[in-house]
Amino acid sequence: MELWIPITIAAAFLQNLRSALQKHLQGRLGTRGASFVRFGFGFPVAVCYVIALHLIGGYRLPVPGLTFAVWAVVGGLAQIYATIMLVYLFSLRNFTVGTAYSKTEPVQAALFGLIILGETLTAGAIAAIIVGVLGVMVISVARSPLTFAGLFRALVSRTALIGIASGAVFGISAVAYRTASLSLDGPNVVMQAGFTLACVTAFQTVFMLVWMLISDASEIGRVARAWRSSALVGLAGVIGSAGWFTAMTLQQVAYVRALGQIELVFTFISSVFLFKEKINRLELLGCLLIVTGILALLFWS
Repeated sequence: MELWIPITIAAAFLQNLRSALQKHLQGRLGTRGASFVRFGFGFPVAVCYVIALHLIGGYRLPVPGLTFAVWAVVGGLAQIYATIMLVYLFSLRNFTVGTAYSKTEPVQAALFGLIILGETLTAGAIAAIIVGVLGVMVISVARSPLTFAGLFRALVSRTALIGIASGAVFGISAVAYRTASLSLDGPNVVMQAGFTLACVTAFQTVFMLVWMLISDASEIGRVARAWRSSALVGLAGVIGSAGWFTAMTLQQVAYVRALGQIELVFTFISSVFLFKEKINRLELLGCLLIVTGILALLFWS
């Protein structure tokens, strides 16, 4: 088994855990505050991770250049706004469907990877990604009337459009991170990914702190008072991000994000057992299609 596969599965599990914690926090902190904790509380962990790789692992620190700085900022800003859209989605529909809309990302990431990095996919991988996205779309319309009019309304609804936009911006972010990490002259992919993560979360933390100070300084106080839950979000987020960054340095973004759709399986479990939400047959069918797409991807990758 290629190394990027178990790393991606672990990252998807941690991302689902982080999203569940963010959904819980949103009612207490608001959309911006619940989004900030992912970066602000994860930043110190990311820095400690890089220091440990350097001092304990013996890996030298990379020297970043202009290309790295540009793509790290692009990726960091894209991830901030994609996260805000995703957290906002949780207030519009249930936890499973809110996450599902953003999972159109693999197709969009494949397009951005082709445009930015010139990366292409095999015909089998494209077919597998399409099957997975079809599963996502089945989930997105599972609670709507099964008519052409109902399908159209579901796909052009505010929730769908925000979710698809979230997936697109996440796709841009992922490709930007891969570009930034690959631009480093690092000792190995682990240090390159970790160093990129630390730099990006530092930028995101400063950016969002300034944003909150300007727009609503009281939000910072609410975040500080919820530090226990916020710290868990940050920890799960940064460990998951380390996995994503490493996997995306090892493999093309479209492959990594397509496999990452396994997060929806974990999301179903969270939805049923944590949030007591009911899952219908079409949502289950969509989940099976996603799993089928993932298995096909692993077979053809």
